[in-house]
Amino acid sequence: TSKRPMEWKFVQDNYKKRSRNRLGRALKTIRINFGAARIPPEVTAHAQNVTNLGTYIVESSNTLNWRWVLMKNENNTDVFYIYPTLLTDKKTTDWNADIWSSFFRQRVFQTAIQYQASAWANFGNLYVPFYRQTHYRIFVKPHVDSGIKAWKIAYDDVKNAFAYFLKHHNKGKPIIIAAHSQGSMHAKRLIHDFFDEKPLQDQLVVAYLIGVRVFPNEFKSIHPLNAADKVGGFVSWNSYKMNKLPKKYIEWYKGGVTTNPISWDSKVTSELADHKGMLNTDLKVYPKTLEVKVYDGILWSSIPKIPGRFLLSFIKNYHFADINLYWQDIQENAALRSRVWYQKNKDEK
Repeated sequence: TSKRPMEWKFVQDNYKKRSRNRLGRALKTIRINFGAARIPPEVTAHAQNVTNLGTYIVESSNTLNWRWVLMKNENNTDVFYIYPTLLTDKKTTDWNADIWSSFFRQRVFQTAIQYQASAWANFGNLYVPFYRQTHYRIFVKPHVDSGIKAWKIAYDDVKNAFAYFLKHHNKGKPIIIAAHSQGSMHAKRLIHDFFDEKPLQDQLVVAYLIGVRVFPNEFKSIHPLNAADKVGGFVSWNSYKMNKLPKKYIEWYKGGVTTNPISWDSKVTSELADHKGMLNTDLKVYPKTLEVKVYDGILWSSIPKIPGRFLLSFIKNYHFADINLYWQDIQENAALRSRVWYQKNKDEK
């Protein structure tokens, strides 16, 4: 009998270890399905199935080292989407993604396009360049300096793809820039190079620069938008669990523009009833599932009232779901801003 307490303690410890491992795998699966890695900025309700993202083609360039997915909905607004960091495998020594790899292209389709770009796919002509994005390690010391060349390769792909898009596809239509995480970092530079204090600014409906810090004075002529029907500027936010702050809050978040993606105005809080809908991993949209609170550089979100809520309660950093959490809100807002852009330009003619 004297051994029983020790045996029982072993059973308890072993059970706790297995439970932690199962929980860890489950949380990792949630993050992978939503498809984004957190990177430093400096360098329940009725459900609706999301099944039809539109037909698409994969268009290649023989002269430039990139290809892209093009989803045409015969609409008059073009959406240029730049996906987040998907190259995160610690075992690979590659600095840049192999865009010709079927494995990587499937990651783009099954994570970035399915869970993020789909928010814009139903109303606009969606352009998604396969670019040689930089491995996640570039954002972790001591690899930052070693990845400068790789970062340039990634941005050059995005820049060349956008220039090709303007020359061969856009034909003067209004443009929405949509991006997340590493994609938003490239998008910021893209705006500097093509829109800021340049004629193309007149075609900009809105830039969704999500999952990275963007300062209010980041650009000279492209400003934060403080109303749902404003056009010609940008919106941005970084999602985190309600009333929690990241360890590197001051270094990575503080001072950044924080848009309320439910009201799209200066309100610092939202009501559950105002939430249009979150896209879950089951590809269903769940409305009225969360509330938000704006804090300097951070968008606090309540735990969504969806299947799997228990697992989400263990996560503090909602970066992986920056778009999914407000999927329907983004879709309706983008459509509204597009209509406003057309009306505004019609009135000015």
